[in-house]
Amino acid sequence: MKRIAILLTAIITTLTATFAQQADNQQNLKIYGQFLSNQRILTKNWNWAWNENRLDLKLEKKVGNNSKFYSEVWLRNIGLPKYYSLSQLYNKNITDPWNLELRQAYVTVYGLINGKLDLTLGKQIMSWGTADKFNPTNNLNPYDFEDVLDFGRKRGILAAKADFYINNDNYIEAVFVPFFKPVGMPVGVFADALNSQSLDFPSNISLHSTTDTLTQPAYSFKNSFSAGIRFKGFLYNFDYSLSYVYGYDYIPTQKTSDIYLTVNTLNPPTFFADVNTNLDFYRQHILGADFAGNIGNVGVWGEAALFISAKDIDWKITTHYPVFLGGQTTTKDSTLFAKNKPYVKYVLGADYTFANGIYVNAQFIHGFLHERWQGNLNDYLVVRAEKSFFNDKLKISPLTGMIMVGDWSDVKNHYAWAYFPQITYKPTDNIEMTMAGGLFDGKGNGLFNNLKDYKMLIFSVKYNF
Repeated sequence: MKRIAILLTAIITTLTATFAQQADNQQNLKIYGQFLSNQRILTKNWNWAWNENRLDLKLEKKVGNNSKFYSEVWLRNIGLPKYYSLSQLYNKNITDPWNLELRQAYVTVYGLINGKLDLTLGKQIMSWGTADKFNPTNNLNPYDFEDVLDFGRKRGILAAKADFYINNDNYIEAVFVPFFKPVGMPVGVFADALNSQSLDFPSNISLHSTTDTLTQPAYSFKNSFSAGIRFKGFLYNFDYSLSYVYGYDYIPTQKTSDIYLTVNTLNPPTFFADVNTNLDFYRQHILGADFAGNIGNVGVWGEAALFISAKDIDWKITTHYPVFLGGQTTTKDSTLFAKNKPYVKYVLGADYTFANGIYVNAQFIHGFLHERWQGNLNDYLVVRAEKSFFNDKLKISPLTGMIMVGDWSDVKNHYAWAYFPQITYKPTDNIEMTMAGGLFDGKGNGLFNNLKDYKMLIFSVKYNF
């Protein structure tokens, strides 16, 4: 009987300790996130352009002061379903499209090497640079252009990151990325928004078809890795950093284009063109620098990056002409432009809050997120002005948008603008409802010129928990 009592006591003690530990673990586990519903309607025909309902779930767990686990998962109902037969109505993946995306999942170990080194391993999103959303020095993660209006969104990558602290004001960050991951391209009605390069044909040539071939970097250590290092410091009330990245341009580059012409023997004859484009991903060296601080009550920041191709890149076009006698073809090669010249992208910005509570943020950008190569970088002025009322429950942003100039010597034919007025209402601290507009116009090539037929109304609801 005594042995049974001792055994029961041991079991109860063990269970009590286990439950206490689980309760403590539950207290250390943070679960938080956001629900977002984003809807957009085109004003041209009142068709639905965007439907996204997103559960952004974040988990964070600390074990003592030595390590932390973090993850971010998106569970989304996204897209506008399309079905063309009765059988498709049996498939919920068609009638109610959704996806699950692991955005980040990593572990950080603190205080290695006498408390000076922090090591982070796993899928993560690096945040380099000081500018507002437009960061030319932030090049380790590929862009996620799925939603072209969500500027600056990045894709998570598997990486090892080490932060070595020299002192309280200075540290060195080194990142190694073993696998290549490409850019995420736009979807839905915005799929062609980033297409700025096109082939111009004479009036007697009509485009018949287009195809492309994309070469993927091999999954090998030599061909797949990227790496970067950054020194970040604090001096005279300014944060600053210097960085270097050896990696890929995650947006595929046109390498060659073959144009095959066929003739329609009319009088005069007309031609049809079938175009095949070969694309590749190229390595590059990127030198970056940035700063951020205050001059009086004005916040200021700047950021610049020098991009140097690791090898020469030319876009060559070969035109295959039919020969009417003999059934053969002749060819003509031409180099449209060389892409191996170094180029610089930069941002300068400032923000200020006036005595009446109006907040103004302005940035000058040379080279937008997707723009590359010397001679193809446009200039942008981005401005946001907002005013809050009723203890920040109501926020009005009548001046939010940007102006683009592609050629300062011929502005009237190379310009664009985008305008996003919005009103935000917060009935409680964790609920935010926004109504906005999206207006675009311009001439020439460029992102916002490609969107000028997609003027829209935007409605969104965010719930933070």
